[in-house]
Amino acid sequence: MKKLRIQDFISIGIYTAIYFLVVVVAMLILRFTVPLFHSIFIPSGTALLAGIVYLLMIKRVPRFGAITIMGGVMGGFFLISGHFPLSFLPNIICAVLADWLQYKTSINEKIRTLLSYTVFSFGLMGPVLPLWFMKNAYVDSLVARGKDAAYINKVFAPITTTTFFVSVAAVIICSIIGLAIGQNLYVKHFDKAKGKNYGKRVREI
Repeated sequence: MKKLRIQDFISIGIYTAIYFLVVVVAMLILRFTVPLFHSIFIPSGTALLAGIVYLLMIKRVPRFGAITIMGGVMGGFFLISGHFPLSFLPNIICAVLADWLQYKTSINEKIRTLLSYTVFSFGLMGPVLPLWFMKNAYVDSLVARGKDAAYINKVFAPITTTTFFVSVAAVIICSIIGLAIGQNLYVKHFDKAKGKNYGKRVREI
């Protein structure tokens, strides 16, 4: 696998910025549709919408390290934006693992890409995992930031064992659907050779 070049870093920066915008859009949609649960479904909501962004990145920058950089930037954002101190770790760990799956394994390409995208999508669980597994430390961090009991109770209202498994399942399901949508968009709009064949098949139907 060739090393990353200057133009690759530029492309990674562009796709990372687009991915960040998708995260914001998913957050806003969920905030207005499921306000009580929006925070725990941001990873799955993003996975549903960002399949095309991930595909464009791995197609245009098919080099080990690109996925890690994208995840590292997202983790860095969580680190400097006031989230729980360990929120950045899942982004980095999942990005490195997704990078390894995509470029260092010999699994079937479609399965490999699906696995790497799903693993990458779990990185966004970073800000919410402490709600389930480090409750006391999370509460202490909120108190240190001046949050009152009413706010803390609101944050933890949707945090149950059931919602944990539901949120994990949602990431897996939405990653599958999101990547399928992304592949369809990629073939129709970005892959010229396959796009022509796709259009021909549609006309024949």
